[in-house]
Amino acid sequence: MKRICGLLWAVLLLLICILTGCKGLDGINQLATTPAPVVVGRGQTAEGEEQESSKEDETEPELQVGEIVIESEPDRKPVKVKGIYISAYVAGTPSMVDALLEEIDKTEINALVIDLKDDFGRVACEVDSPMIEELGSTRIHIQDMEGLMKKLEEHGIYAIARIPAFRDAWLGTVRPEWCVQYEDGSVFTDKDGNSWVNPYKEEAWDYLVEIGIQAKRLGFQEVQFDYVRFCTETSMDDVVFDEADTRGRSRTDVIYEFMEYAYRRLKQQGLFVSADVFGAIINSDVNANMVGQVYGELAKHVDYISPMIYPSHYGDGYYGIDHPDMHPYETITAALQASRKELYFAREGQEHMAVVRPWLQDFTASWLTHYIPYGADQVREQIQATYDAGYDEWLLWDASCHYDWDGLLSPEDAKAEADWIAQSRAALPESSFAPDTAGAAPTETAQPSAGAQYTGLDAETVPTGSAGPTVGAYTGE
Repeated sequence: MKRICGLLWAVLLLLICILTGCKGLDGINQLATTPAPVVVGRGQTAEGEEQESSKEDETEPELQVGEIVIESEPDRKPVKVKGIYISAYVAGTPSMVDALLEEIDKTEINALVIDLKDDFGRVACEVDSPMIEELGSTRIHIQDMEGLMKKLEEHGIYAIARIPAFRDAWLGTVRPEWCVQYEDGSVFTDKDGNSWVNPYKEEAWDYLVEIGIQAKRLGFQEVQFDYVRFCTETSMDDVVFDEADTRGRSRTDVIYEFMEYAYRRLKQQGLFVSADVFGAIINSDVNANMVGQVYGELAKHVDYISPMIYPSHYGDGYYGIDHPDMHPYETITAALQASRKELYFAREGQEHMAVVRPWLQDFTASWLTHYIPYGADQVREQIQATYDAGYDEWLLWDASCHYDWDGLLSPEDAKAEADWIAQSRAALPESSFAPDTAGAAPTETAQPSAGAQYTGLDAETVPTGSAGPTVGAYTGE
């Protein structure tokens, strides 16, 4: 009986110590309890007491009871972009950058699209990435990326990292198993000798996303994917895709899945995500299925979609225009009216739809039979057509990075123009087509005439003053 009473007294004493925080029973310190939920910072106890330090604590920190980590997407502040493209070579040459910024400061330009991954698959600056290091992808064009980003920030420039996705000559050498192959296992190359990543190889997706993550660490605010598609040369008819990779998915299916994956991952980093697409995929199922891009569907998986609607890329008769390159205003207007119409029907039931930010032409397509020299007037006509179609953002392309500054407004004049456009749009009557950005809806879109062709030249292949497509040119695969 005494033993029982003694045991009861011991239990009672133990309970009192637990309830009162008694530390007299040093040997009893591993009791399993369920404390009330609390939120504590690293290095603090639930009661805010200092933790006892020891060598064991220094090497193996004690898990904090009740620590809660809440994940949220970083705040992203959109910018209405009026931008130009510059190559990694130009971006890595301080004197060229300074000359560009001197001109930019006088104009409405507020953004630069810069090659972070060049057209041959090489990353343009040093990055801290084991994956990129393992692949040996780096070829340094930009020695001082930190200095470049600081300079752009000082000038109020929004920085966009261009990443060519699935055309990649380097990966054809170091990761041939990731690339499009023939039945005998040899790597497919296009007519310019470039291999193409197989979009069905999902292990390659992480590599492209990793470059995007590095863009964020370097200071870019947006990642722009180019070549988010399949190669369309006729020699692609002989390649094979393993059913273990395709799993019944179409070309358009896998391009959507990649963009959705990349968009989700990079949005979590606080980046905006955009994609360049062929102008020909607007209202064209044939072209869309060939390249794997459906305009209205792809717009659901990015923040910005940039159709390459250079007038020089449309064949005679397209949109009912005899020689599109000779009619920049009419061609851009027709293309963007088609864009608005397709996105109007694609947006039904959608909470998210990309903002349209077209690529415009600032080069002379002298290889065409029917062309005109492009200068300040032609640049302004295309910009005006963009506004008249109800869109607000645009990008200018010239592979040689020589732009017609006289076609651009001063910051003050651009502000006055934007105010006037807003007032004009507000005064317009409602239309049967809902705007997909703030602006007026178009009239009925002119469709391509029978036999009209879109030549399909990619943006990066068309240098100003060229007598024809240069090495690396894509001339309508």
